[in-house]
Amino acid sequence: MIALNETHDPARRSWAPGSNDPHGDFPIQNLPFGVFRSAGREARGGVAIGSSIFDLGAGLELGLFTSVAGSAARAASGSTLNALMALGTGAASALRARLSDLLREDGPERRHVEVLADRFLVPMAAAEMLLPVNVRNFTDFMTSSYHVLRVTGRPLDAPLPPVVCHMPVAYHSRASSVRVSGEAVRRPNGQFKQRDGAVQFGPSRALDFELEFGAFIAQGNELGSPIAIDAAPAHIFGYCLLNDWSARDIQSWESMLGPFLSKSLSTTISPWVVTAEALAPFHTPVHVPRPDWPETLPHLNSQQDRAEGGLDVELEVSLQTARMQETGEPAARVALTNVRYLCWSFAQMIAHHSSNGCNLQSGDLLASGTVSGPTDDTRGCLMEYTEPLRLPNGEMRRYLEDGDQVIFRGRARREGCAAIGFGECRAQVAPAPPGPGT
Repeated sequence: MIALNETHDPARRSWAPGSNDPHGDFPIQNLPFGVFRSAGREARGGVAIGSSIFDLGAGLELGLFTSVAGSAARAASGSTLNALMALGTGAASALRARLSDLLREDGPERRHVEVLADRFLVPMAAAEMLLPVNVRNFTDFMTSSYHVLRVTGRPLDAPLPPVVCHMPVAYHSRASSVRVSGEAVRRPNGQFKQRDGAVQFGPSRALDFELEFGAFIAQGNELGSPIAIDAAPAHIFGYCLLNDWSARDIQSWESMLGPFLSKSLSTTISPWVVTAEALAPFHTPVHVPRPDWPETLPHLNSQQDRAEGGLDVELEVSLQTARMQETGEPAARVALTNVRYLCWSFAQMIAHHSSNGCNLQSGDLLASGTVSGPTDDTRGCLMEYTEPLRLPNGEMRRYLEDGDQVIFRGRARREGCAAIGFGECRAQVAPAPPGPGT
């Protein structure tokens, strides 16, 4: 696992605007990477600090980066972060350390650098966030035992399907429909079976969100060369929030082979990639959901991973209906859960994914599957509800309606550590497009 260093020091503060707000997402201990556009300029890479974005290209022009940090800044200054990810986690770590030194309020270069700040700091409010990575492959896992039991209609103390206890189940999903927060998701048309048995094509009547956590691959592996479980953490560049939209009626009809059109309609991710290094203080043991959990097979079994492979990151879902938006009512929180409830780690997901020799590539996106916990308020999708969701204004939701806006937020916090956030993962449901037979 990643060792803690001076960039994690909770006492370190920054001179950048908004960076010392205890409720903010982007203190100097975070420094996540993203891609943005502002003032008609082309897309370029940046780093979040407080209420600003550090324009890496501008920093290069000013001579603020040299050596390994300079190479990393050049790789991260383009229209995607893929080149930075391909350099491996060491390059990103060197750049993160340099940024931390430049931005810290007691840094030896503060007087020189702060004078130049208006040339490399861009207000977030003046920037448009873009998809940070050219996602070539997207794999969606199912790693919450609580989600598995609820969606199959069983009590939480019921036996689990054996496969869920022996490996992180997954399928290869559609990468081209991954979209960045803020972009609307269209209700899909599809084929589904009605209650009377008739098969119909038309707009889905059961559109759902799925609260997930995503990981981006740094350097991949050669085809035919599996990644060992203890080597897997070094292949994780960083993490994002992820909403893997699901059309449940289409899914239940088409899933003889597995989900297809019900899941490929769209996947929304947060624009900031929080590095694995930034989350180093928040590791936790991998969750064991029950005492009779079977022994893990050797290729997925690691003492270190069992002890430290989980992540303590709080995840929140809020819903704002069209009516709430019209009347100025704030979004209502409908779930609060935690990544630590997952029963398989991301290292195990990588080891399993590559165990047959499959080659992972820089920028590949792995999703955890719905992050649900053991209590009703930790349900990560509407499909897990046995009764319709009642909102504070009296509206009811069995599934999402047009105009509904779903907002995810994430925050890692622990005693003795600076809390860090992920920004928002937000999208509004747009009506289905007209289609043949609809």
